[in-house]
Amino acid sequence: MKSVLYLLGFILLMSCSSKGDPKPDDSNSGNKSNTYYVAPGGDDQNSGKSSAPLRTINAALNKALPGDVVIVKEGTYHEKVVFPKSGIAGKEIILKAAPGEKAIIDGTGLAVVGWEALVTIKNLRYITLEGLDICNFTSHGNSTDPEGISITGNSKNITIRNCNIYNIKNKATLAESRSAHAIFVVGNAAEPITDLVVTGCTIHDMETGTSENLTLAGNIDGFSVTHNTIYHTENIGIIIAGGDNLNPGGDISTNYARNGVVSDNLVYNVSMSNSADIWGKDNYGAIGIYVCGGAGTVIERNKVYDCDRGIGLVSESNVLPTKTCIVRNNFVYNCYRTGIYMGDYLNYTHGGTYDCYVVNNTLFGNNRTVGAFGEIEGEIRLTENCFNNVIRNNLVYGGANDQLIHKYTNSGNGNVIDNNLYYTTSQYQWLWGVTNGTPITDFNTWKQTSKMDAASLSGKDPLLKSITTPDLHIRPNSPAINAGAVISEAVNGTTDIDGKPRIVNGKISIGAQQ
Repeated sequence: MKSVLYLLGFILLMSCSSKGDPKPDDSNSGNKSNTYYVAPGGDDQNSGKSSAPLRTINAALNKALPGDVVIVKEGTYHEKVVFPKSGIAGKEIILKAAPGEKAIIDGTGLAVVGWEALVTIKNLRYITLEGLDICNFTSHGNSTDPEGISITGNSKNITIRNCNIYNIKNKATLAESRSAHAIFVVGNAAEPITDLVVTGCTIHDMETGTSENLTLAGNIDGFSVTHNTIYHTENIGIIIAGGDNLNPGGDISTNYARNGVVSDNLVYNVSMSNSADIWGKDNYGAIGIYVCGGAGTVIERNKVYDCDRGIGLVSESNVLPTKTCIVRNNFVYNCYRTGIYMGDYLNYTHGGTYDCYVVNNTLFGNNRTVGAFGEIEGEIRLTENCFNNVIRNNLVYGGANDQLIHKYTNSGNGNVIDNNLYYTTSQYQWLWGVTNGTPITDFNTWKQTSKMDAASLSGKDPLLKSITTPDLHIRPNSPAINAGAVISEAVNGTTDIDGKPRIVNGKISIGAQQ
C-alpha cells in the first residue's frame, strides 16, 4: 500500500507545480486589469464599460487579456463561447455572471457539429468560469456529442465554479451513438492537464446516453471535484477514467486521470431508469461516482443515494486497472443494485482493481432490484480481479434479502476485509467466490469461508438516527463508536462525513461518522 501514500503526497506536490506549462499570451501582462461587461441590450461595437456593454460573450473574451474580468449581466445568450487566450499566474482571465443575476448561455436552436460544447477551453491556462447557467444544447444526430463545457489539450489551472448545467441532451438512439456530457475534460496532449478545479456546480436533467455527466479522462494529473450536486441524470454522475477510449492514441503510462480528490459532493437519482424508453425498464447500470481505469483518487465525504450503483472502483479496460484509490467517510444508501463496487465488468474486461482502500463508509439498503444475472449484487461487491485491496471500518446495514458482501469469483488475492460492522433486520447473507451460490447465513461460517472479518462485528444494531428518512448518523450509544481500527490519518482521513476530526484520542468509529 506504499503506492497509495506516495500518491497522496504527490497530489499536494502537483498542486504547486508548473512544469511543462504552455506559454500563455502575456503581451499585456504588465498593463492594468480591465473589466468588460456583457448585456442583452449591448452592442459589440461598444467599449465594454458598464455604461456601454457588449452584446456577446465572445466579443468580450476577444478583448480580455490576462488579469481581465468579463461580467455577464442577467439575460440569455445564444452563442457558443470559445476562450481565445490564456491568463497568467496571478492574472487569470475570469468569465462570470454578475453577482445575484442569472446569466444563461443557452444552446436552444444551435446546431451540434460533431463533439462540440457551449463553452470551449482548449490548450489554455489560468481560466475561471463562474456562476453561469449553461443549458439547452441538444443533438438528434448520429455520432454527435453535445457538451456544456469542454476542456481539452494541454490546459492547466482551470477553475469551474458555481455553474448550473442542465438540459444537455442527445436524443439519438443507443445504436446511433447516443452521447453527451455536462463537463467534458480530456487530457489528450503530451503534457497533462493539471490544477483542474470543479466546485460548487449543479448538474441536472441530462440525457448523456452511454457517456457521463462530469468526465475526467486521459492525461490529467492533479484535480479537485468538490461540493457539486448532480441529480436526475441518465447515466454516470462523476467519472475519473483512463483515456484508452476518448484518447486512444495516448501514452499508456500517462493516459489516465490521477492524483485528485472527489469530495463533499451530493449525487442522487443518477439512473438509467430516468430514460427507461432508451435503456429499458430493468436496466440499472449507472454509477454515482466512478473511477474507471484512473488512479490515486481520494473519494471522501460524499452522499450518494437513489442511484443505480453508488461508488465504483471498477475497470472497463483491459490495459488500465483502477488502482491506488481511497473511498472513505461516505454515506451510500438506497441505490438500486450495489453500494460500493470493485473489480471488472463480469465476463467483459480484465483490468481489475488494485491497491485500493474502502474504509469508514456507511452503507444502507442498496438492494432495491436484482443484478444483470438475477442476483443480489450486495452492499459491497467484488467481481473479478480484485488484488491487494483493503475493506475496513465500514458500517454495512443490509436491506431485506440483501447480501452484505458479495464476492463473485475466485480470481484476485491479497485482499483484506476486517473491522466492519454488519447488521440487518432480515436474514444475514454473505457470498464468497461464486456468482449464484448458496448464501452464507452464519457469521462464523462466513469468517471461516472467507478467512476475513476476524475482528468485525455482526448482529449489533448500529443505532442509526433514522432508517426511514434515512439519517445515517449514529446515536451516542452506538456500538460503532470507537470500535474501528486506526490505519493512518493518510488512509482514514482527517475529517468524518460532517467535517469533524476523524481520529480522536487515537480511536476511530466504524462508519462515516466519528
